[in-house]
Amino acid sequence: MADHLTENRRIIAVGDIHGCFYTLHRLLEKLELQESDQLVFLGDYIDRGKYSKEVIDFLMELREWCDCHFLMGNHELMLLQYLNSEDPSLWLQNGGTATLESYESVDGKDIAESHLEFFSSCSYYLETENYLFVHGGLDPELSVKKNLQTVERETFCWMRDHLRAHYLETGDYPKWEKTVVCGHTPITEPILLDKLISIDTGCVYHSNPSLGKLSALVLPGRTIVQTENIDS
Repeated sequence: MADHLTENRRIIAVGDIHGCFYTLHRLLEKLELQESDQLVFLGDYIDRGKYSKEVIDFLMELREWCDCHFLMGNHELMLLQYLNSEDPSLWLQNGGTATLESYESVDGKDIAESHLEFFSSCSYYLETENYLFVHGGLDPELSVKKNLQTVERETFCWMRDHLRAHYLETGDYPKWEKTVVCGHTPITEPILLDKLISIDTGCVYHSNPSLGKLSALVLPGRTIVQTENIDS
């Protein structure tokens, strides 16, 4: 995994995978990756879908030959918090059972150490000169700099305030110095505003005709590449 992102090379951000292993492969095929590409995975690799373990195995292999950057999603955070607190209720109620089945585990405590290290090493945010990448989002009433200085980093995995109707209707995020790129909240089509790009198109929710697509954002051109869920 590279230490930093640069806008001098193409950046590709990938939305919430949620155990959709075959769909992820299909999306990467459509992206026709170049050697110089930088991949930013926006979190939520596990839970809900059938193939969480396979997704993590693949991402760990991918980072060996591709410039990959991994963000902490709220689902990875819930798993880690459960393993630290002994209370599985929140995680299991939010798709953790599918992850246990994927790992053929009763309680998750026998998940491979290499996978736990992968989860723990995920970043809470990544930034370049003009972009801030995060799983959930930022407080729209604070500058990006102030968010990073004052907001607990775990909150970035859950934030949805920036998607309130007022902000989306006006497209106005006057306090943000950079464009925020995020996932976390399933939406019918990607949101492409000046200061906000949101690309979780609910891949794992394939039974919902408005969702069920895995999306990627290619920068600097703001191109969206999508594929339908093929894991169902």
